[in-house]
Amino acid sequence: MTITPALPAVESFADLALPAPLLAALGREGVTVPFPIQGATLPNSLAGRDVLGRGRTGSGKTLAFGLAVLARTAGRRAEPRQPLALVLVPTRELAQQVTDALTPYARSVRLRLATVVGGMPIGRQAGALRAGAEVVVATPGRLKDLIDRGDCRLHDVAVTVLDEADQMADMGFMPQVTALLDQVRPAGQRMLFSATLDRNVDLLVRRYLTDPVVHSVDPSAGAVTTMEHHVLHVHEADKHRTTTEIAARDGRVIMFLDTKHAVDRLTEHLLSSGVRAAALHGGKSQPQRTRTLARFKTGHVTVLVATNVAARGIHVDNLDLVVNVDPPGDHKDYLHRGGRTARAGESGSVVTLVTPAQRRGMERLMSSAGITPGSPRYVRVERN
Repeated sequence: MTITPALPAVESFADLALPAPLLAALGREGVTVPFPIQGATLPNSLAGRDVLGRGRTGSGKTLAFGLAVLARTAGRRAEPRQPLALVLVPTRELAQQVTDALTPYARSVRLRLATVVGGMPIGRQAGALRAGAEVVVATPGRLKDLIDRGDCRLHDVAVTVLDEADQMADMGFMPQVTALLDQVRPAGQRMLFSATLDRNVDLLVRRYLTDPVVHSVDPSAGAVTTMEHHVLHVHEADKHRTTTEIAARDGRVIMFLDTKHAVDRLTEHLLSSGVRAAALHGGKSQPQRTRTLARFKTGHVTVLVATNVAARGIHVDNLDLVVNVDPPGDHKDYLHRGGRTARAGESGSVVTLVTPAQRRGMERLMSSAGITPGSPRYVRVERN
């Protein structure tokens, strides 16, 4: 088997074969120097190579794949219901984040973006597809619904992106994802981004990627170098009070709990304590979730109380604290929750509240995440 060598990385967007309007848009948006994953993958993805990007959230991958999608689609016009490029993501929030990030660039090269997600009126999304959209950003379930209705066909899709493929596997989307990938142009370009390559993701890579360029930003190493990890040992009886004290600090914080019910209960308690808190979980409608995130980004809400599912796709600049009120289930969840802070090279802190009964499990989890008591950014605090 012949492996094609990767093209060398670039240190400037000007060194890439990007359309002039895209370069101008990057300048207007103040995006001047490529992040490592962008500098490494873009020369290859712009040349049409398949790409396998391994990197934790916040490493700059949205523009890494987005600029390639737009550059390779620019100048073409989609027929009604027949998009030319597809970005598949696991959650509504991530779909919105990708759409928001790519909109100014798509506009610069006159490409139409359509966002296709559950929890929003399907008629409006069908209308956007019927009007013609070159690039579709979608969650698998809603895209399948629109295809079944005859509102979308994928046979013209020449560039396909799978973002956060590991989360799609964890959420049970794999059968839908493979069914969708089987419908796109067989000889088309595929880009897959994932924090991990275990189980189903590795099968996707082998089945759908041809001679991919591989770029890795190790999730554990990334987390250790840019975040401080605090494990706060508390007794169960003190957990509520400690959570309230942290929530009342200056600045914004995201707090994670296991269940929707627990999120709602803590949010009500914080509001009654005078803390500007809001809940984010799968039980909220999409307009509610969008409004809550907007209020958090502007600072009208200072504490976002969320479940794991809501963690994906939350991008807030200058967020320096994430609190695991309930410890995550595994090290991948830990890294994804923590990935809300310390984004794109910034620093941040992750605090996990651990009761005596949870100590041993938390030590194992931290070790799996590559964070050990000997790490320079690991802080263990006893709270009596």
